[in-house]
This record gives sequence, structure tokens and C-alpha cells, in this order.
Amino acid sequence: MSKGSKLAVGAVIGAVSGIIAGVLTAPKSGKETREDIKRKAEELKNQAFDTADDVRATAETKARELETKAREVREAAEKKIRELQATEEK
Repeated sequence: MSKGSKLAVGAVIGAVSGIIAGVLTAPKSGKETREDIKRKAEELKNQAFDTADDVRATAETKARELETKAREVREAAEKKIRELQATEEK
């Protein structure tokens, strides 16, 4: 797990913990507390989806970069092989 994703997970866990502590200690009726929990849960779900989208986009970008680099390395190796074969044939 990368540092960025560990940070995101830690932030979500911290946010959830803070929200739970705040909601449960607030002087509100049960109905109000349940509504607050429902609203906060929806917000956290949306935040988790946004974070997942960001992580997915970053992973896709890195995968494309790695694919490009691998192709470049393969092409350079094939060129070097051809050069060595040509030198050997002389």
C-alpha cells in the first residue's frame, strides 16, 4: 500500500472516529442522532468513493507510464541485440 493510500485510509478512519464521538456525545434526541449518523454516513460514503476514484486514476496513470517505459526498454534491448548480431556477423 502506498503512502498516499495509507494516508487516505488513516484520514477516513480519523474522520469516522471523530464523527462518531461527536454525534454520540451531542445532547440530541435519538431521532436527531440517527438522522445525523445517516447524513454523516452518506458523506463518508461519498468521500470514500471520491478517494477510490482518485486512487484508481493515479494507478491507471502509473500503469500507463510503466507500460511506456517497459516498451522503451524492450526496444532499446532489441536494438542492442541487433547491433551485437550485426557486429558478430562481420
